Amino acid sequence: MCLGIPGKVIKIEDRNSLIEAMGVSRNVNIELLKDVQLGDYVLVHAGCAIAKIDEEEALQTIELFKELQELDHD
Repeated sequence: MCLGIPGKVIKIEDRNSLIEAMGVSRNVNIELLKDVQLGDYVLVHAGCAIAKIDEEEALQTIELFKELQELDHD
């Protein structure tokens, strides 16, 4: 099973970007995607952006991850 984490692109350098995902910044390869812009949301798996997703979908997914974290702490 694969798990992709949504992140917001906050910096782009060549074919890499810095993304913010649930409060954590990380470097991600964006070579698989065309036309990635600052502020875009991407789905990240194994250090690579594998898809662009819209902001609403990204925020809904982030909220679901937060709910799962809360359940884990109960």
